[in-house]
Amino acid sequence: MTMGKNSALSGETLGEEEEISLDQLCQACAQQTEIVVAMVEEGILKPLAADATHWRFTATSIRRVRTAVRLQRDLEINLAGAALALQLMDRIERLRTKLRRLERRDHPGF
Repeated sequence: MTMGKNSALSGETLGEEEEISLDQLCQACAQQTEIVVAMVEEGILKPLAADATHWRFTATSIRRVRTAVRLQRDLEINLAGAALALQLMDRIERLRTKLRRLERRDHPGF
């Protein structure tokens, strides 16, 4: 895609807890609805409401979809493998957060 001199990109900054629709999620990630629905079925994404006709997601779902797509593309793993990798990455992040909290408690000067 090329852009002329007078072209500009526009966008909207979303807070982590801001809600977006299924269509907005698909557009933000440049993915077809079927791909995102498959990610929900695999457990990669969790809609805020169970009613599939009104699915809403947190804005953090954008990063999750993009990560799952990259894992599939770069590592050539299937959706189930991407789901497992994301679960492990989530666990690592929780452990890092806990470790930082413990370090601050034990070493207040850090």
